[in-house]
Amino acid sequence: MRLLIGLVSFGLCCGGAFGADAGAGRAAYDRSCKRCHGVDGAANGAVAKMLKVEMRHLGSKEVQAKPDGQLRKESVEGVGKMKGAALAEAEAANLVAFLRTLKE
Repeated sequence: MRLLIGLVSFGLCCGGAFGADAGAGRAAYDRSCKRCHGVDGAANGAVAKMLKVEMRHLGSKEVQAKPDGQLRKESVEGVGKMKGAALAEAEAANLVAFLRTLKE
């Protein structure tokens, strides 16, 4: 019973990628992120130049080192000049699962 409670608690506080669908995340990425971050997460150079920002590849060590919760938060709320994406919780979890597939 303790193990079950521990697993449920872990899933509620730290989960997100559990049960997430990278394929559905790709659809969310294509709809909300691809215009600026490019097809493969490498960034759209023209957008970066226009905004006068440096965009890291989403598969880079720096981005991939972020916990799922931080990636989800940054995707929904935005970072710096980046506007957040209007995503439901399940969509945001799916997006994070997709972002993990971009690892270099």
